[in-house]
Amino acid sequence: MFSLAHKALMSCEPEVAHDLTIGFLARTQRTFIANVYAQQLPAKPVTVWGIDFPNPIGLAAGLDKNGQCIDAFHKMGFGFVEIGTVTPVGQPGNPKPRLFRITEKDAIINRMGFNNHGVDFLLERVKEANNEGVLGINIGKNKDTPEEQALDDYLICLRKVYRYADYITVNISSPNTPGLRNLQYGEALDNLLVGLKNEQTKLHQEHRKYVPIAVKIAPDMSDEEIESIASSLLKSGMDGVIATNTTLSRDTVNGLPHAEEAGGLSGAVLTERSLEVTRQLAKTLAGQLPIISVGGIKDAASAQARLDAGASLVQIYSAFIYQGPPLVKALVEGIK
Repeated sequence: MFSLAHKALMSCEPEVAHDLTIGFLARTQRTFIANVYAQQLPAKPVTVWGIDFPNPIGLAAGLDKNGQCIDAFHKMGFGFVEIGTVTPVGQPGNPKPRLFRITEKDAIINRMGFNNHGVDFLLERVKEANNEGVLGINIGKNKDTPEEQALDDYLICLRKVYRYADYITVNISSPNTPGLRNLQYGEALDNLLVGLKNEQTKLHQEHRKYVPIAVKIAPDMSDEEIESIASSLLKSGMDGVIATNTTLSRDTVNGLPHAEEAGGLSGAVLTERSLEVTRQLAKTLAGQLPIISVGGIKDAASAQARLDAGASLVQIYSAFIYQGPPLVKALVEGIK
């Protein structure tokens, strides 16, 4: 049944397939129909930030931008689910078409542009969910917010999602919001992180709950830039790092249909680069911060390689689009 449904979805235009899937999961996740995709998986527990994860395999942000299918993804066996990226105010994102499959490489190009219904809509979905698993919420800035005012947007979202999240991700690495990646460097990064840490301290006192903050970075960095951002994360007191977001490079897909489309490239073509970044971060951070590794994880071997390289947790996205819930089962069962 899954095979037939998946084949039909893959024959649709990519964003149509995405919307149909999210709609189906949202409608069925708390009904008996959820048994179609629910999976009972072996426990592979891991503790990070004092949080007990049933297994280290997570769903990366971007698939459930508005938090509409939290229960569905937990039922598939994910050890944690990250929703978003969410912005203070809802926005339509970039013009369509903006999502493209490169099936020859099990890859995807997207230039969605943080399309979402806004943080208040997302929180209403979180409140509706049974939410029996670990939940991360990924926050960003609105497209029309000037770069120098980005912190304001992140603080709005941080304050609103704090009490509902198990951890929060700060997305400063999407290539599809103008100027966003500039926040990964130098004084702009330091100012952002200090502002977030100060607010986290206040919210900790207010809610009597400590919610860790991780920062998601791009793969398109030099070794020196990776070391610099790691130093900034440690200096500011951030709690973790997620590596990596999508890439602007097209070296691995040159000449293939859609390869010249603008946007971030994800999928199996990122396997080696994301692994390299994970290794370098692990070496630089020396165990002082946990790493969540994401990008090109397509089977148990690639997931295990990230854990062996120093990641505490891993996330999947593009391979999940191509393989569906059976991938979650294969990963959980296949890792040590």
